[in-house]
Parts: sequence; structure tokens; C-alpha cells
Amino acid sequence: MNERTIDYLRISITDRCNLRCKYCMPSDIESLPMREILTYEEIAEIAEAASESGIRHLRITGGEPLVRKGCADCIRMLKSIPGIETVMMTTNGILLKQFLPKLLEAGIDGVNISLDTLDKEKYREITGTDGLALVLGAVEACVQSGVRTKINVAAAEEINKEEIPDLVRIAEKMPVDVRFIEMMPIGYGKQFQSLDNRALLEKIRELYPEIYPAEQKEKAGFGPAVYYQIPGFAGRIGFISAMHGKFCKECNRLRLTSTGQLKYCLCYDDAEDMKSIVRSGMDKEMRKKRIRQIFLEAGKKKPSGHCFENPEDISENKKMSQIGG
Repeated sequence: MNERTIDYLRISITDRCNLRCKYCMPSDIESLPMREILTYEEIAEIAEAASESGIRHLRITGGEPLVRKGCADCIRMLKSIPGIETVMMTTNGILLKQFLPKLLEAGIDGVNISLDTLDKEKYREITGTDGLALVLGAVEACVQSGVRTKINVAAAEEINKEEIPDLVRIAEKMPVDVRFIEMMPIGYGKQFQSLDNRALLEKIRELYPEIYPAEQKEKAGFGPAVYYQIPGFAGRIGFISAMHGKFCKECNRLRLTSTGQLKYCLCYDDAEDMKSIVRSGMDKEMRKKRIRQIFLEAGKKKPSGHCFENPEDISENKKMSQIGG
């Protein structure tokens, strides 16, 4: 185990989603009753204690966070916590344009939009929904608003191998970061062949020989992405290489699931039950003290590496998660 600085917390506010992506949630699953899901007040209590333990950056996720009523109110609550520097969100973009004014009013610092293809029929095949136009409209609306915008592309052989040049060109006219994320063999993602980001970079370099690494000061992010700049492009190209550029030793994040489980690593089931603490009936200061201690010790408990290379070594209590939140 390696101790490192932990300053980034991903918070899933719902297990529900309005898409059925083949590599994530391809069929209807039984949604959890709302009593099992953390309330916004409980999330804020955990985040407040986390900020006192060094957490500086929060990212709201799901499921799809915008399907939960009051998502903007949650962001407003989190933005008001002392010590929290940024609150961002990852979304599939279907509802984003509709809710963008409220998100901006709440103070959202950045939006990541999942977009794996620019082909209308393939989008429907992947997601089960005819929503590509809505997502593209959301990207344009975000750019026009000035909010920091990133596009997340799940890179897989069966999904978008031939579309890489088209996806790269999104960053030519718009100041967005297009990031290629290697598919991890978790849950339904095990059915897909991840594209190697090293090969993607070389393919892009063939088209744009002058591409160069963005300087560290230009990185403008708090996670594992490595960015490149193409001369003349308004945006940048990023790579998140969980498989072929393993960044575990530098990983600075934890995940809080919608049911209140604090996970040290997406690869393992090991978690701390934060819901039992915030619902324990203890005095609030006692609850905060326990939560702070968990976050303070998180750097020692994060695994030094994920388990994808040797899945046979995973013990019964460290099975791969189906959905990480």
C-alpha cells in the first residue's frame, strides 16, 4: 500500500440512468429504493468532513446525476462548503442543456460529457436511445456558456475504432478537451476490447505530426489525464490510460457510491460504510470526527495497483465491482 495525497472525491448521487449503454447498464435493472440512497444533506455532511481532511475537488456522478431531482441544489450545497475548491459533474448530456442554466447558477466549475460516437445509428445502438443531437447541443451550449467542458470517449475496438479522427476534430473549432479513456474490464465492460491509448496517440500523430505534450501548467485538471495540444486547435486531446499507462500510484481520488459506500479503488469491493455513520444517531460532531478519520487514513489504504492483470489473485472480499459510481 502506498500513502499519497487524497484530495479528489467522486460522489454518485443516484444509481439511475436514462441510457442503457452496452458497456455499463445494457438492460433494465431494479432501482434501489430512495431510502437506501444518501440524501443531499447526508452527502453534504460527508463532504464537509472530507474537506476538513484535505478533499478539495468534488465530482458529481451517477448513474446519470441529472435524473435525480434537485441536482443543482446539491451542487450549490457542496459549493458552499469551506475548503472545497471545485465542484464538477460527469453526465451523458441528454438532459444537460435543459438544466445548464440552473447548474451555472449553482456555481458548477466544469462538465464532462460522455460521447463515444458521432454516428446517429451507432449512438442508438450503443445507448439504446436516439439522443445524439441532444448531446451535441449540450456540448455547444456548454461552450457558449464558458464553463470548462470535456468530452469523455470510452475507447473500444467494437465501438469507435474508425471514428477516432472525427472525435479528435471536435477539439479543432471548440475549446473542449476530448479525452480517450481505455475501457476497463469491469462489469459489462469485460465484453469489449479496449483500445490502447499508445496506439491511438500514434494514429493521431500520423494525422497531426506536430502534436505535442501540453505543459504541466496547462493541464488544468485534477485527475490522471495526460494532455496533448495540436497546433491550431482550440481544445486539447487527452488520454486516460488505466490499462496501458497505469497511474495507480498517483491516483488521488476516492469514490462515494449513492448508497454511501466509500471506495478506495474501482477495482475492489473494499469500502467504508459512511451511510451507517451519518445515520447512526450519534452527535454530529462525533459523526464528523469518525468521517474525518476515515478520510485522513485513506492514503494508507488505497491499493498500490489495480487487479486487472491477475484477476485470479482477487480474494473473495476483493471482487471486481459491477458499477463503481
